[in-house]
Amino acid sequence: MSDYPVSLDHMLAAWNEGDASLVRGHLELALTNSVRFVDPSIDVTGIDGFEKNVLEVQARLPGAQYIRTSGVDSQHGFHRYHWAIHQNGALIVPGFDVTETDQAGLVIRVIGFFGPLPEK
Repeated sequence: MSDYPVSLDHMLAAWNEGDASLVRGHLELALTNSVRFVDPSIDVTGIDGFEKNVLEVQARLPGAQYIRTSGVDSQHGFHRYHWAIHQNGALIVPGFDVTETDQAGLVIRVIGFFGPLPEK
């Protein structure tokens, strides 16, 4: 975990930001302008698209809390970790991300998965 980037904390803070006008500030500390964000519900490129997605998800899930539920395993600019979204004390969705960062520690790519891995 020696190359853990603080940008991951800024990205998580954007998801939890209650003031929509402050989301962009968190993202600018976390992401490259050409970031790609992919999960089962979206495939978007660019910080503008990422911000739009955050705001849309927040509108659909008002008051939800986004938390990292594991440590971060980092190597060679790649980082993997589990996360969960809770709303009103209930688990909405658990997930897993693999994030890639550049030399400056900014996020280049986020590949997200929902739910647990399927059984063999």
